[in-house]
Order: sequence, then C-alpha cells, then structure tokens
Amino acid sequence: MFQTLRGILDSQIKLVLLVFLGMILVITSALAFEHLGGYIPCALCLKQRVPYYTGIPVALFALVAISLNWPSLLVRAALVIAGLLLMWSLVLAVYHSGVEWHWWPGPSECGSAANDDGTVISAENLLGQLSFSKPPACDEAAIRILGLSFAGWNVVVSAGIAFLAFRGAMLSATKK
Repeated sequence: MFQTLRGILDSQIKLVLLVFLGMILVITSALAFEHLGGYIPCALCLKQRVPYYTGIPVALFALVAISLNWPSLLVRAALVIAGLLLMWSLVLAVYHSGVEWHWWPGPSECGSAANDDGTVISAENLLGQLSFSKPPACDEAAIRILGLSFAGWNVVVSAGIAFLAFRGAMLSATKK
C-alpha cells in the first residue's frame, strides 16, 4: 500500500492527472448535488466553485504540457497556479464553514437582509413579497455528512488536491 502511494507521490504525471481529475470530481459532485439532489447553493458556495472552474483548464494545460514533453517550467508553473487556486478555494471554504458555525458573520448577500438597527428582515418580506424562492442562507448548512457541511468537505478536499499540486510542482518530469 505504501509503495503504491509512494509511486503516485513520486510521479509528476500521476499527480497532474490526480489534480485534474480531482478538480473535475469536485465540480461534478457540486453540480450533481445541486441539479440532482436539489441543494441550491448559496452565494458563498458559488464563490467556492470559481477556483475550480479556473483551475481545471490550468490543470489540463499541465497535463497536456507533460504529455507533450514541453519544458518542465511550464508544468511546474501550471501546478503552482492550480495549487494557489485550490488554496483560494480552501480559504473561501474555511470562511464559509466559520459562517455556518456562527464563528463570524457572513456577507450581506447571503440570503437575508437587515434593517439599520440590525434586525433581520425575512426574505419573504423583501421587495413586496416577490414570488421567487428565497435564496439559501450562507449560515445554514444544507446537509452535514460525517459532521461536515459541503464547505467543510471543501476545506479537506481543497487542501488534499493543493498538496498534490504543490508536490507535483516540486518533482521533475523525468519520474513518470
């Protein structure tokens, strides 16, 4: 088992492939929970997707670059960029998790509004009771799986994939 893990962690092309597939899996899962599971994302959920949408083409570029034996600097740079994007996702996910656990307030665009005195106005009363549905609040986890919300799991997954990206950036392409 450890030999297999070491073989993966010592192979730049395998790491590039894992980063690429991992990012696709995260976005596919998020979209499946949204469109098939009916979990409507809040504003912070949508912001957490941006690094993945940006990072997938970067990881694809790294995969193409390593496959075509382009200069190692291009592969490493793409992996560093992908890793930094995943760290951005991690920071957003930590922030969102903190909002869900009520450790700090969320942004104002997260499903409710407040009067000048700080009292919350319900979404049903906003704009004269418009007939569209209330957006989900960022401070309420839609679901918790093994104690973690979607944002909590994004912290774990972003950290893991970022590690793989940075590890791949440190390796040379000669170890395939």
